[in-house]
Amino acid sequence: MPPTSPKKHGGEQQPDTNSGQKSQRSKAARVSDDAADKKTRRLKDAEISFPIVYGTISFWLGKKASEFNSHKWTVYVRSATNEDLSVIIKRAVFQLHPSFNNPTRVVESAPFELSESGWGEFEIAITLFFHNDVCDKQLDLYHQLKLYPEDDNGPQSTKKPVVVETYDEIVFSEPTEAFFLRVQNHPAAFVPRLPAGLNLPLPGPIEHVNEKKRGDTKDHPLSQWFMNFSEADELLKLAAARQQVQAHIVKLRRQLSMIDGLPQQSKTASARSNRFYDEGRTRG
Repeated sequence: MPPTSPKKHGGEQQPDTNSGQKSQRSKAARVSDDAADKKTRRLKDAEISFPIVYGTISFWLGKKASEFNSHKWTVYVRSATNEDLSVIIKRAVFQLHPSFNNPTRVVESAPFELSESGWGEFEIAITLFFHNDVCDKQLDLYHQLKLYPEDDNGPQSTKKPVVVETYDEIVFSEPTEAFFLRVQNHPAAFVPRLPAGLNLPLPGPIEHVNEKKRGDTKDHPLSQWFMNFSEADELLKLAAARQQVQAHIVKLRRQLSMIDGLPQQSKTASARSNRFYDEGRTRG
């Protein structure tokens, strides 16, 4: 299987035994507004993003290696913190080298990955399709499969794989209110910006971060080889703190609304009571 020439996406990849890189945030396209209801009403000047990692892990087959089958490898798209991405991704399509049988592979559920074996390095195209309330446009990613470590003179190992990963962020600008409310407390989501004065319903309880999800990759067989992108961890910590602040603001606004809705006589009596109490403390 002859290798093909790689294309560049988000900067040049370095062929390292364990290499990672960061790319520009991928802006997901927006669909047009159809109606002024929760399902289609958009939150102007708001953003919500999902830090992701896509890449490959390849193992040399050692004594089992042959001329045309020297490595086994896995290509994947995962959350940067190994949470379940099926909350936004409906399916992923991996386009392999045309020498493979059925080179277009469709993965309909998380984890979004596939494993194969071969001998050549080539570019893998990854296309992500989102749920209807998320986005009606697909997102295309490109990754160069690496089978050999940067130091070609060193001995290959069946126990230490070649890992190449890329960090990215899928950013949804002006999301629908329904989508925002559905995912704002998801542990894989990050809310970098909300419009001033936005008054949304009080969010539900934040999901427990350590709770096992159907499609997460925390206990993945290859998780020990996943790279740690500390920026993603910091972003999600900030997101959790921001969500707690937003929930508190919503609660305070509701309390103020209840106070403003009291009958005028009741509020006047309350004001007089407070005034007499203050005068009594002054005379005392």
